[in-house]
Amino acid sequence: MAISATAASNCTAAHLPYPSVFGALITSLSAAVRTNYTGLGVDVCQVNVTLTHPGANDTVFNQVLLPLAAWNGRFQGLGGGGYTAGIFSSLAPAAAQGYSCVTTDSGHTTNSGADATPWALVSEGNVNQYLLLDFAHRSYHDMTVLGKAITRSFYGKSPAYSYFSGCSTGGRQGLVEAQRYPDDYDGILANAPAVQWNDFTPAQQWPYTVMNNEGYAPSQCEFSAVVAATIAACDADDGLVDNIISAPALCTFNLQSLVGKNYTCNTDHAQRTFSQTLVNVVTKIMQGPVTPQGEWLWYGITPGTNFSSLAPTTTSSNGTASAQPFLISDSWYRDFLFRDMSYNTSSITYEQFAQLFSHGHQDYDSTMGSASPDLSAFRARGGKMITWQGLADNYIMPQGNMYYYAKVAALDPFVADFYRQFYSPGVGHCGGGTGVMPLDALGQLRAWVENGTAPVTLAAASLYPVNTSSSRIVNGTVARRQDLCPYPMVNVYVKGDPNAASSYKCAAHTGWQNFGTPQSMQFI
Repeated sequence: MAISATAASNCTAAHLPYPSVFGALITSLSAAVRTNYTGLGVDVCQVNVTLTHPGANDTVFNQVLLPLAAWNGRFQGLGGGGYTAGIFSSLAPAAAQGYSCVTTDSGHTTNSGADATPWALVSEGNVNQYLLLDFAHRSYHDMTVLGKAITRSFYGKSPAYSYFSGCSTGGRQGLVEAQRYPDDYDGILANAPAVQWNDFTPAQQWPYTVMNNEGYAPSQCEFSAVVAATIAACDADDGLVDNIISAPALCTFNLQSLVGKNYTCNTDHAQRTFSQTLVNVVTKIMQGPVTPQGEWLWYGITPGTNFSSLAPTTTSSNGTASAQPFLISDSWYRDFLFRDMSYNTSSITYEQFAQLFSHGHQDYDSTMGSASPDLSAFRARGGKMITWQGLADNYIMPQGNMYYYAKVAALDPFVADFYRQFYSPGVGHCGGGTGVMPLDALGQLRAWVENGTAPVTLAAASLYPVNTSSSRIVNGTVARRQDLCPYPMVNVYVKGDPNAASSYKCAAHTGWQNFGTPQSMQFI
Protein backbone atom coordinates (compact mmCIF):
# COMPACT_ATOMS: atom_id res chain seq x y z
CA MET A 1 0.00 0.00 0.00
CA ALA A 2 1.62 3.29 -1.09
CA ILE A 3 1.21 6.20 1.29
CA SER A 4 1.46 9.75 -0.05
CA ALA A 5 4.09 12.01 1.42
CA THR A 6 1.19 14.07 2.77
CA ALA A 7 0.90 11.33 5.39
CA ALA A 8 3.49 13.40 7.22
CA SER A 9 0.67 15.73 8.19
CA ASN A 10 -0.83 12.85 10.18
CA CYS A 11 2.37 12.47 12.18
CA THR A 12 1.23 14.50 15.16
CA ALA A 13 0.20 13.58 18.66
CA ALA A 14 -3.15 15.25 18.02
CA HIS A 15 -3.86 12.88 15.13
CA LEU A 16 -2.89 9.78 17.10
CA PRO A 17 -5.18 9.13 20.07
CA TYR A 18 -3.78 7.33 23.07
CA PRO A 19 -4.17 3.58 22.45
CA SER A 20 -6.03 1.49 24.99
CA VAL A 21 -3.79 -1.11 26.64
CA PHE A 22 -5.48 -3.33 29.23
CA GLY A 23 -3.86 -2.98 32.65
CA ALA A 24 -1.68 -0.07 31.58
CA LEU A 25 -1.93 3.71 31.58
CA ILE A 26 -0.40 5.73 28.72
CA THR A 27 1.46 8.65 30.29
CA SER A 28 2.83 10.29 27.14
CA LEU A 29 2.75 10.07 23.35
CA SER A 30 4.78 12.13 20.90
CA ALA A 31 5.14 11.95 17.13
CA ALA A 32 7.68 13.45 14.74
CA VAL A 33 8.69 13.02 11.10
CA ARG A 34 12.19 11.61 10.56
CA THR A 35 13.53 11.86 7.02
CA ASN A 36 16.18 9.44 5.70
CA TYR A 37 15.98 7.76 9.08
CA THR A 38 19.40 6.49 10.20
CA GLY A 39 20.63 6.91 6.64
CA LEU A 40 18.55 4.05 5.25
CA GLY A 41 16.63 6.26 2.87
CA VAL A 42 13.27 5.75 4.56
CA ASP A 43 11.05 8.57 5.81
CA VAL A 44 9.06 7.61 8.88
CA CYS A 45 6.72 8.90 11.51
CA GLN A 46 8.43 8.13 14.81
CA VAL A 47 5.97 7.68 17.66
CA ASN A 48 7.24 7.44 21.23
CA VAL A 49 4.86 6.04 23.82
CA THR A 50 5.45 5.80 27.55
CA LEU A 51 3.18 3.79 29.81
CA THR A 52 2.97 2.52 33.35
CA HIS A 53 1.07 -0.25 35.10
CA PRO A 54 -0.74 1.45 37.99
CA GLY A 55 0.63 0.19 41.28
CA ALA A 56 3.81 -1.17 39.70
CA ASN A 57 5.72 2.12 39.71
CA ASP A 58 7.27 1.25 36.35
CA THR A 59 7.96 3.46 33.34
CA VAL A 60 8.02 1.58 30.05
CA PHE A 61 9.19 3.23 26.85
CA ASN A 62 7.95 2.03 23.46
CA GLN A 63 8.80 3.23 19.97
CA VAL A 64 6.80 2.79 16.78
CA LEU A 65 8.07 3.59 13.28
CA LEU A 66 5.54 4.17 10.49
CA PRO A 67 6.83 4.43 6.88
CA LEU A 68 5.48 7.58 5.24
CA ALA A 69 5.56 5.91 1.82
CA ALA A 70 5.21 2.35 0.56
CA TRP A 71 3.80 0.81 3.74
CA ASN A 72 3.49 -2.89 2.91
CA GLY A 73 0.30 -3.25 4.92
CA ARG A 74 2.03 -5.37 7.56
CA PHE A 75 3.09 -4.89 11.17
CA GLN A 76 6.22 -6.25 12.84
CA GLY A 77 7.16 -6.54 16.49
CA LEU A 78 10.89 -6.74 17.16
CA GLY A 79 12.63 -8.42 20.07
CA GLY A 80 15.79 -7.92 22.10
CA GLY A 81 18.83 -9.80 23.36
CA GLY A 82 20.29 -10.66 26.75
CA TYR A 83 18.61 -8.47 29.35
CA THR A 84 17.80 -5.91 26.66
CA ALA A 85 14.09 -6.12 25.94
CA GLY A 86 14.17 -4.39 22.59
CA ILE A 87 16.88 -3.44 20.13
CA PHE A 88 15.78 -0.03 18.86
CA SER A 89 18.30 -0.01 16.04
CA SER A 90 16.40 -2.92 14.48
CA LEU A 91 13.37 -0.72 13.82
CA ALA A 92 14.81 1.30 10.93
CA PRO A 93 15.69 -1.73 8.74
CA ALA A 94 12.19 -3.14 9.29
CA ALA A 95 10.63 0.21 8.35
CA ALA A 96 12.86 0.37 5.27
CA GLN A 97 11.31 -2.94 4.21
CA GLY A 98 7.86 -1.36 4.48
CA TYR A 99 6.71 -2.56 7.89
CA SER A 100 5.13 -0.48 10.60
CA CYS A 101 7.09 -1.74 13.58
CA VAL A 102 7.52 -1.51 17.34
CA THR A 103 9.85 -2.45 20.17
CA THR A 104 10.11 -1.68 23.89
CA ASP A 105 12.62 -1.24 26.71
CA SER A 106 10.37 -3.07 29.24
CA GLY A 107 11.08 -0.28 31.71
CA HIS A 108 14.82 -1.04 31.86
CA THR A 109 16.24 2.29 30.82
CA THR A 110 19.65 1.71 32.43
CA ASN A 111 20.11 -1.87 31.25
CA SER A 112 23.38 -2.87 29.57
CA GLY A 113 22.00 -6.10 28.17
CA ALA A 114 24.57 -8.28 29.94
CA ASP A 115 23.66 -7.27 33.48
CA ALA A 116 20.29 -6.88 35.21
CA THR A 117 21.78 -5.31 38.34
CA PRO A 118 20.51 -1.76 37.63
CA TRP A 119 16.88 -2.88 37.88
CA ALA A 120 16.72 -6.35 39.43
CA LEU A 121 16.25 -5.39 43.09
CA VAL A 122 14.01 -2.85 44.78
CA SER A 123 16.06 -3.27 47.96
CA GLU A 124 18.58 -5.71 49.35
CA GLY A 125 17.06 -9.19 49.23
CA ASN A 126 13.93 -8.12 47.32
CA VAL A 127 13.50 -8.69 43.60
CA ASN A 128 11.65 -6.07 41.56
CA GLN A 129 8.91 -8.48 40.55
CA TYR A 130 7.08 -5.90 38.43
CA LEU A 131 10.08 -5.14 36.23
CA LEU A 132 10.85 -8.85 36.00
CA LEU A 133 7.27 -9.41 34.83
CA ASP A 134 7.69 -6.65 32.26
CA PHE A 135 10.88 -8.29 31.00
CA ALA A 136 9.40 -11.79 31.09
CA HIS A 137 6.35 -11.14 28.91
CA ARG A 138 4.00 -8.30 29.81
CA SER A 139 5.75 -5.52 27.87
CA TYR A 140 5.90 -7.45 24.58
CA HIS A 141 2.16 -7.92 24.56
CA ASP A 142 1.63 -4.27 25.53
CA MET A 143 3.89 -3.00 22.74
CA THR A 144 2.01 -5.18 20.25
CA VAL A 145 -1.38 -3.85 21.30
CA LEU A 146 -0.32 -0.21 21.20
CA GLY A 147 1.73 -0.67 18.01
CA LYS A 148 -1.21 -2.10 16.12
CA ALA A 149 -3.53 0.61 17.45
CA ILE A 150 -1.17 3.39 16.35
CA THR A 151 -0.73 1.73 12.95
CA ARG A 152 -4.50 1.67 12.53
CA SER A 153 -4.88 5.31 13.58
CA PHE A 154 -2.12 6.49 11.27
CA TYR A 155 -3.03 4.60 8.10
CA GLY A 156 -6.79 4.40 8.64
CA LYS A 157 -6.78 0.62 8.47
CA SER A 158 -5.43 -2.31 10.42
CA PRO A 159 -2.41 -4.24 9.18
CA ALA A 160 -3.35 -7.20 7.01
CA TYR A 161 -0.78 -9.41 8.75
CA SER A 162 1.35 -9.13 11.87
CA TYR A 163 4.76 -10.69 12.44
CA PHE A 164 7.21 -10.98 15.31
CA SER A 165 10.95 -11.38 14.77
CA GLY A 166 13.73 -11.88 17.27
CA CYS A 167 16.75 -13.95 18.26
CA SER A 168 18.02 -15.13 21.66
CA THR A 169 15.94 -13.14 24.17
CA GLY A 170 13.97 -12.06 21.09
CA GLY A 171 13.42 -15.72 20.25
CA ARG A 172 12.14 -16.35 23.77
CA GLN A 173 9.81 -13.39 23.41
CA GLY A 174 8.44 -14.93 20.21
CA LEU A 175 7.73 -18.23 21.95
CA VAL A 176 6.14 -16.37 24.86
CA GLU A 177 3.85 -14.62 22.39
CA ALA A 178 2.76 -17.96 20.90
CA GLN A 179 2.25 -19.48 24.35
CA ARG A 180 0.66 -16.62 26.31
CA TYR A 181 -0.73 -14.24 23.68
CA PRO A 182 -1.58 -16.43 20.66
CA ASP A 183 -3.76 -13.80 18.99
CA ASP A 184 -1.01 -11.16 18.78
CA TYR A 185 0.81 -12.38 15.67
CA ASP A 186 0.07 -14.32 12.49
CA GLY A 187 3.69 -15.38 12.10
CA ILE A 188 6.58 -15.64 14.56
CA LEU A 189 10.27 -15.94 13.73
CA ALA A 190 11.75 -17.13 17.04
CA ASN A 191 15.45 -17.76 16.43
CA ALA A 192 17.93 -19.37 18.87
CA PRO A 193 15.28 -18.79 21.54
CA ALA A 194 16.25 -18.42 25.18
CA VAL A 195 13.57 -20.95 26.08
CA GLN A 196 13.86 -23.09 29.26
CA TRP A 197 15.32 -19.99 30.98
CA ASN A 198 15.57 -21.64 34.38
CA ASP A 199 17.53 -24.54 32.88
CA PHE A 200 19.90 -23.07 30.32
CA THR A 201 20.79 -19.92 32.30
CA PRO A 202 22.22 -21.96 35.19
CA ALA A 203 23.87 -24.19 32.57
CA GLN A 204 25.61 -21.09 31.21
CA GLN A 205 27.15 -20.64 34.68
CA TRP A 206 28.31 -24.27 34.86
CA PRO A 207 31.72 -23.74 33.14
CA TYR A 208 32.62 -21.03 35.68
CA THR A 209 31.57 -23.30 38.55
CA VAL A 210 33.58 -26.20 37.14
CA MET A 211 36.76 -24.17 36.70
CA ASN A 212 36.50 -22.79 40.24
CA ASN A 213 35.75 -26.14 41.85
CA GLU A 214 38.40 -28.01 39.90
CA GLY A 215 40.97 -25.31 40.63
CA TYR A 216 42.03 -24.98 37.02
CA ALA A 217 41.12 -22.45 34.35
CA PRO A 218 42.28 -23.41 30.84
CA SER A 219 43.60 -20.65 28.64
CA GLN A 220 41.62 -19.88 25.50
CA CYS A 221 44.54 -21.40 23.58
CA GLU A 222 43.87 -24.73 25.34
CA PHE A 223 40.13 -24.53 24.71
CA SER A 224 40.73 -23.74 21.03
CA ALA A 225 43.05 -26.72 20.68
CA VAL A 226 40.37 -29.02 22.09
CA VAL A 227 37.79 -27.59 19.68
CA ALA A 228 40.14 -28.07 16.73
CA ALA A 229 40.87 -31.66 17.73
CA THR A 230 37.17 -32.40 18.13
CA ILE A 231 36.32 -30.96 14.72
CA ALA A 232 39.12 -32.97 13.14
CA ALA A 233 37.80 -36.16 14.74
CA CYS A 234 34.10 -35.67 13.89
CA ASP A 235 34.13 -33.57 10.71
CA ALA A 236 33.72 -36.58 8.40
CA ASP A 237 30.83 -38.15 10.35
CA ASP A 238 28.36 -36.58 7.92
CA GLY A 239 30.24 -37.82 4.84
CA LEU A 240 31.81 -34.47 3.93
CA VAL A 241 35.05 -32.96 5.22
CA ASP A 242 34.44 -29.21 5.42
CA ASN A 243 35.92 -28.20 8.80
CA ILE A 244 32.42 -28.22 10.32
CA ILE A 245 30.76 -30.79 12.58
CA SER A 246 27.48 -31.24 10.74
CA ALA A 247 26.42 -34.33 12.71
CA PRO A 248 27.21 -33.50 16.36
CA ALA A 249 24.83 -36.23 17.52
CA LEU A 250 27.19 -38.77 15.94
CA CYS A 251 30.33 -37.26 17.46
CA THR A 252 31.61 -39.74 20.04
CA PHE A 253 35.14 -38.36 20.25
CA ASN A 254 36.76 -39.34 23.54
CA LEU A 255 38.67 -36.36 24.90
CA GLN A 256 40.73 -38.71 27.04
CA SER A 257 42.60 -39.73 23.89
CA LEU A 258 44.17 -36.27 23.77
CA VAL A 259 46.15 -36.62 26.99
CA GLY A 260 49.87 -36.54 26.29
CA LYS A 261 49.53 -35.41 22.69
CA ASN A 262 51.08 -32.20 21.45
CA TYR A 263 49.32 -29.22 19.90
CA THR A 264 50.33 -25.79 18.65
CA CYS A 265 48.86 -22.82 20.49
CA ASN A 266 46.90 -20.51 18.22
CA THR A 267 48.03 -17.38 20.06
CA ASP A 268 51.81 -17.67 20.40
CA HIS A 269 52.37 -20.71 18.13
CA ALA A 270 54.18 -22.50 20.95
CA GLN A 271 53.98 -26.28 21.11
CA ARG A 272 52.25 -27.62 24.19
CA THR A 273 50.85 -30.89 25.53
CA PHE A 274 47.26 -31.76 26.40
CA SER A 275 47.12 -32.43 30.14
CA GLN A 276 44.86 -34.70 32.14
CA THR A 277 43.71 -31.70 34.16
CA LEU A 278 42.63 -29.85 31.01
CA VAL A 279 40.73 -32.87 29.72
CA ASN A 280 38.99 -33.36 33.08
CA VAL A 281 37.78 -29.74 33.12
CA VAL A 282 36.65 -29.69 29.49
CA THR A 283 34.87 -33.05 29.86
CA LYS A 284 32.87 -31.74 32.82
CA ILE A 285 31.98 -28.55 30.96
CA MET A 286 30.83 -30.40 27.85
CA GLN A 287 28.75 -32.96 29.74
CA GLY A 288 26.70 -30.14 31.25
CA PRO A 289 25.62 -29.57 34.84
CA VAL A 290 25.04 -32.52 37.15
CA THR A 291 24.33 -32.90 40.84
CA PRO A 292 27.06 -34.20 43.17
CA GLN A 293 25.24 -37.53 42.98
CA GLY A 294 25.58 -37.58 39.19
CA GLU A 295 22.00 -36.63 38.31
CA TRP A 296 21.98 -34.83 34.97
CA LEU A 297 20.47 -31.31 35.02
CA TRP A 298 20.96 -29.75 31.57
CA TYR A 299 23.03 -29.78 28.40
CA GLY A 300 26.61 -28.65 27.97
CA ILE A 301 28.61 -27.00 25.19
CA THR A 302 28.17 -28.91 21.93
CA PRO A 303 31.12 -30.55 20.11
CA GLY A 304 32.97 -28.07 17.91
CA THR A 305 31.62 -24.98 19.68
CA ASN A 306 33.99 -22.33 20.98
CA PHE A 307 34.36 -21.93 24.74
CA SER A 308 35.25 -18.25 24.91
CA SER A 309 31.66 -17.07 25.49
CA LEU A 310 30.51 -19.33 28.33
CA ALA A 311 33.97 -20.18 29.68
CA PRO A 312 35.88 -16.89 29.40
CA THR A 313 39.34 -16.81 30.93
CA THR A 314 42.07 -14.21 31.09
CA THR A 315 45.78 -15.02 30.97
CA SER A 316 48.29 -13.00 32.96
CA SER A 317 51.78 -12.08 31.83
CA ASN A 318 53.19 -15.16 33.59
CA GLY A 319 50.92 -17.43 31.53
CA THR A 320 48.48 -18.31 34.31
CA ALA A 321 44.81 -18.25 33.31
CA SER A 322 41.94 -17.29 35.61
CA ALA A 323 38.25 -18.04 35.23
CA GLN A 324 35.85 -15.20 34.46
CA PRO A 325 32.05 -15.35 34.83
CA PHE A 326 29.67 -15.13 31.89
CA LEU A 327 27.95 -11.83 32.68
CA ILE A 328 24.33 -12.74 31.85
CA SER A 329 24.18 -15.92 33.94
CA ASP A 330 26.31 -14.39 36.68
CA SER A 331 23.82 -11.53 36.96
CA TRP A 332 21.00 -14.07 37.22
CA TYR A 333 22.74 -15.79 40.12
CA ARG A 334 23.71 -12.63 41.96
CA ASP A 335 20.56 -10.60 41.43
CA PHE A 336 17.76 -13.16 41.29
CA LEU A 337 18.96 -16.30 43.07
CA PHE A 338 21.10 -14.78 45.84
CA ARG A 339 19.33 -11.39 45.66
CA ASP A 340 22.66 -9.82 46.52
CA MET A 341 24.27 -7.86 43.69
CA SER A 342 27.71 -8.04 45.30
CA TYR A 343 27.70 -11.80 45.89
CA ASN A 344 30.92 -13.56 44.88
CA THR A 345 29.70 -16.40 42.64
CA SER A 346 33.17 -17.95 42.37
CA SER A 347 32.53 -19.60 45.75
CA ILE A 348 29.58 -21.69 44.54
CA THR A 349 30.16 -25.40 45.19
CA TYR A 350 28.75 -28.25 43.13
CA GLU A 351 26.23 -28.93 45.90
CA GLN A 352 25.11 -25.29 46.00
CA PHE A 353 24.85 -25.26 42.22
CA ALA A 354 22.33 -28.12 42.29
CA GLN A 355 20.33 -26.43 45.04
CA LEU A 356 20.24 -23.13 43.18
CA PHE A 357 19.17 -24.90 40.00
CA SER A 358 16.13 -26.21 41.85
CA HIS A 359 15.41 -22.89 43.59
CA GLY A 360 15.38 -21.09 40.26
CA HIS A 361 12.53 -23.27 39.07
CA GLN A 362 10.63 -22.87 42.30
CA ASP A 363 10.93 -19.09 42.37
CA TYR A 364 10.70 -18.10 38.72
CA ASP A 365 8.95 -20.68 36.54
CA SER A 366 5.66 -18.82 36.87
CA THR A 367 7.24 -15.60 35.60
CA MET A 368 10.17 -16.52 33.36
CA GLY A 369 8.82 -19.86 32.22
CA SER A 370 8.61 -19.92 28.43
CA ALA A 371 8.58 -23.63 27.75
CA SER A 372 4.88 -24.50 27.73
CA PRO A 373 4.44 -27.06 24.93
CA ASP A 374 0.76 -26.25 24.49
CA LEU A 375 0.57 -24.15 21.33
CA SER A 376 -2.96 -25.24 20.47
CA ALA A 377 -4.44 -21.74 20.67
CA PHE A 378 -1.74 -20.33 18.39
CA ARG A 379 -2.35 -23.12 15.92
CA ALA A 380 -6.15 -22.71 16.10
CA ARG A 381 -5.92 -19.04 15.11
CA GLY A 382 -3.85 -20.03 12.06
CA GLY A 383 -0.47 -18.92 13.42
CA LYS A 384 2.80 -20.12 11.90
CA MET A 385 6.21 -20.17 13.55
CA ILE A 386 9.80 -20.80 12.44
CA THR A 387 12.92 -21.26 14.57
CA TRP A 388 16.46 -21.56 13.29
CA GLN A 389 19.59 -21.97 15.38
CA GLY A 390 23.27 -22.73 14.91
CA LEU A 391 24.48 -26.15 16.05
CA ALA A 392 27.64 -24.41 17.28
CA ASP A 393 25.63 -21.90 19.33
CA ASN A 394 28.09 -20.52 21.87
CA TYR A 395 25.44 -19.15 24.25
CA ILE A 396 22.27 -21.25 24.15
CA MET A 397 22.46 -25.03 23.87
CA PRO A 398 20.54 -26.14 20.75
CA GLN A 399 19.53 -29.41 22.42
CA GLY A 400 17.29 -27.41 24.75
CA ASN A 401 15.24 -26.14 21.82
CA MET A 402 15.11 -29.63 20.31
CA TYR A 403 13.84 -30.78 23.68
CA TYR A 404 11.14 -28.13 23.61
CA TYR A 405 10.09 -29.14 20.10
CA ALA A 406 9.86 -32.76 21.20
CA LYS A 407 7.50 -31.73 24.01
CA VAL A 408 5.31 -29.80 21.56
CA ALA A 409 5.27 -32.79 19.21
CA ALA A 410 4.25 -35.09 22.06
CA LEU A 411 1.09 -33.01 22.48
CA ASP A 412 0.55 -32.42 18.77
CA PRO A 413 2.01 -35.00 16.35
CA PHE A 414 1.17 -32.62 13.49
CA VAL A 415 3.28 -29.79 14.91
CA ALA A 416 5.08 -29.38 11.57
CA ASP A 417 1.81 -28.07 10.11
CA PHE A 418 2.38 -24.79 11.96
CA TYR A 419 5.80 -24.85 13.64
CA ARG A 420 9.16 -25.89 12.16
CA GLN A 421 12.70 -25.79 13.48
CA PHE A 422 15.92 -25.69 11.43
CA TYR A 423 19.52 -26.13 12.58
CA SER A 424 22.67 -24.89 10.86
CA PRO A 425 26.00 -26.69 11.44
CA GLY A 426 29.01 -24.53 12.20
CA VAL A 427 26.93 -21.43 13.04
CA GLY A 428 27.15 -19.66 16.38
CA HIS A 429 24.58 -17.70 18.37
CA CYS A 430 22.25 -15.79 16.03
CA GLY A 431 24.93 -15.99 13.34
CA GLY A 432 28.67 -16.11 12.92
CA GLY A 433 30.90 -19.06 12.16
CA THR A 434 31.55 -20.64 8.77
CA GLY A 435 28.29 -22.50 8.25
CA VAL A 436 25.37 -21.38 6.12
CA MET A 437 22.73 -18.99 7.43
CA PRO A 438 19.16 -18.35 6.21
CA LEU A 439 18.84 -15.81 3.43
CA ASP A 440 15.25 -14.72 4.05
CA ALA A 441 13.58 -16.65 6.85
CA LEU A 442 11.04 -13.87 7.41
CA GLY A 443 10.09 -13.94 3.74
CA GLN A 444 9.57 -17.70 3.89
CA LEU A 445 7.47 -17.24 7.03
CA ARG A 446 5.33 -14.70 5.19
CA ALA A 447 4.85 -17.11 2.30
CA TRP A 448 3.69 -19.76 4.77
CA VAL A 449 1.27 -17.40 6.52
CA GLU A 450 -0.09 -15.61 3.48
CA ASN A 451 0.08 -18.24 0.74
CA GLY A 452 0.17 -21.52 2.64
CA THR A 453 3.63 -22.30 1.23
CA ALA A 454 5.27 -24.25 4.03
CA PRO A 455 9.09 -24.07 4.17
CA VAL A 456 10.29 -27.48 2.95
CA THR A 457 13.80 -26.12 3.55
CA LEU A 458 15.20 -22.74 4.57
CA ALA A 459 17.26 -21.20 1.78
CA ALA A 460 20.70 -20.61 3.28
CA ALA A 461 24.17 -19.55 2.20
CA SER A 462 27.65 -18.66 3.43
CA LEU A 463 30.50 -16.44 2.30
CA TYR A 464 32.84 -19.31 3.17
CA PRO A 465 33.35 -22.15 0.68
CA VAL A 466 34.05 -25.76 1.54
CA ASN A 467 37.77 -25.67 2.18
CA THR A 468 39.50 -28.15 4.43
CA SER A 469 42.64 -26.07 4.90
CA SER A 470 41.19 -22.68 5.71
CA SER A 471 38.07 -20.55 5.76
CA ARG A 472 38.19 -17.67 3.33
CA ILE A 473 35.75 -15.22 1.79
CA VAL A 474 35.53 -15.42 -1.98
CA ASN A 475 35.22 -11.92 -3.46
CA GLY A 476 32.83 -10.94 -0.67
CA THR A 477 29.99 -12.88 -2.28
CA VAL A 478 28.04 -16.03 -1.56
CA ALA A 479 30.43 -18.97 -1.87
CA ARG A 480 28.29 -21.84 -0.57
CA ARG A 481 24.63 -22.73 -0.64
CA GLN A 482 23.25 -25.51 1.52
CA ASP A 483 19.58 -25.23 2.39
CA LEU A 484 18.57 -26.14 5.94
CA CYS A 485 16.31 -29.14 6.52
CA PRO A 486 13.45 -29.14 9.01
CA TYR A 487 14.29 -30.83 12.30
CA PRO A 488 14.59 -33.76 12.91
CA MET A 489 15.84 -34.26 9.34
CA VAL A 490 19.43 -33.42 8.46
CA ASN A 491 21.20 -32.21 5.35
CA VAL A 492 23.29 -35.01 3.82
CA TYR A 493 25.92 -34.57 1.13
CA VAL A 494 25.16 -36.77 -1.92
CA LYS A 495 27.60 -35.86 -4.68
CA GLY A 496 28.78 -32.97 -6.82
CA ASP A 497 30.03 -29.51 -5.91
CA PRO A 498 29.90 -29.27 -2.09
CA ASN A 499 29.29 -25.53 -2.44
CA ALA A 500 26.02 -26.10 -4.35
CA ALA A 501 22.69 -26.71 -2.61
CA SER A 502 21.79 -29.32 -5.24
CA SER A 503 24.56 -31.58 -3.90
CA TYR A 504 22.64 -32.22 -0.69
CA LYS A 505 19.39 -33.87 0.33
CA CYS A 506 17.29 -33.97 3.48
CA ALA A 507 17.31 -37.31 5.26
CA ALA A 508 15.91 -38.78 8.46
CA HIS A 509 18.26 -38.79 11.43
CA THR A 510 17.52 -40.76 14.56
CA GLY A 511 20.75 -39.78 16.33
CA TRP A 512 19.16 -36.64 17.79
CA GLN A 513 17.37 -38.66 20.47
CA ASN A 514 20.39 -38.73 22.77
CA PHE A 515 22.27 -35.68 21.45
CA GLY A 516 24.14 -34.34 24.45
CA THR A 517 21.97 -36.38 26.78
CA PRO A 518 23.21 -39.20 29.04
CA GLN A 519 22.10 -42.58 27.70
CA SER A 520 19.80 -43.03 30.68
CA MET A 521 17.86 -39.90 29.73
CA GLN A 522 15.35 -39.30 26.98
CA PHE A 523 13.90 -36.11 25.52
CA ILE A 524 10.43 -36.83 26.86
